[in-house]
Amino acid sequence: MTITAATPRYVVRRWSRQSITSTCLVAGVFVALILAPYAMSANGVQQLTSLFIFVILAVMWNTLAGYGGLVSIGQQAFIGLGAYGTIFLTQHGVQPFVAMIVAAVAAGVLALPISLLLLRLRGGQFAIGTWVVAETLALLVALDQGLGGGTGTSLRGLNVYSPIVRQAYTYWLTLGFLVLLLGIVFALLRSRHGVSLQAVRDDQEAASSLGVRVQAGKRMLFVVAAFGCGAAGALTLANSLFIQPQSIFGVQWTAYMIFMVLVGGMGTFEGPIIGALIFFAIQYRFADSGAWYLIGLGAIAVAFALLLPRGLWGLVQNRWHTHLLPVGYRLQKADTTDEKE
Repeated sequence: MTITAATPRYVVRRWSRQSITSTCLVAGVFVALILAPYAMSANGVQQLTSLFIFVILAVMWNTLAGYGGLVSIGQQAFIGLGAYGTIFLTQHGVQPFVAMIVAAVAAGVLALPISLLLLRLRGGQFAIGTWVVAETLALLVALDQGLGGGTGTSLRGLNVYSPIVRQAYTYWLTLGFLVLLLGIVFALLRSRHGVSLQAVRDDQEAASSLGVRVQAGKRMLFVVAAFGCGAAGALTLANSLFIQPQSIFGVQWTAYMIFMVLVGGMGTFEGPIIGALIFFAIQYRFADSGAWYLIGLGAIAVAFALLLPRGLWGLVQNRWHTHLLPVGYRLQKADTTDEKE
């Protein structure tokens, strides 16, 4: 008698016990973070706000490069638009915190016509094109004396709040933007657009031949990233109260974003968050070291690009097959319950 082994059945799942537990834990952390201004000092709240801004920037740059293959070195254009848009709106009587939201939305809206030009470019041409846009906007703002010119300006509309209240409101608005943007990226990756966009990143011609709307997908990512960076710019202004064109439109923002994404893991959901935590810790400890601080950041980024191109979270995924959040599909062996169903 011949005995044949039963062929194992497989099922495709999004959720696992690990991802369910992790998602509940993340939700609990965000609920706890809402109460932070009641339990932390004013300086602690300000530092935590800065960390959230870094997370927003890292997630937005990863949305462009990690999911769409759009390597931008000019996202500071939208950071500056968000900050100076807030200044412009408050000068015309808009309440400061409302102005920050409107300025972030305006940055996303302005990204639409800009994308009609930039998305015609590819590779290095696209990267340089985004930088040119950022430098052009910085020059235009520096020439506008109503916005402070090249000497910079401050957000005077927040003077009506006490420092503790201002920092708490800024913190809560930053946390709200962070949750919103993470939710948008999460929903995007779980939709049919998530797979198609990553196909565009890997091979644009092949994706187009399969019916993927390449330009529409790229434009969507570009607008979402501009909205997020505009929010980060407005929140940076509220957290520091003073900006200058050469700083808020500075290319150092792109260097920070690239560092965080490379260290954490490009093309992953969790990687940029980990990269932002590491960058925040390094900046808090070594930011006063001057040029050596920037040289160190560059050396670390190059080392990761050469030796660990998938970043820290990519290493964790490869070694332990860990997926904290259900942003993709997984092939698993069916258990007896599945077979009965």
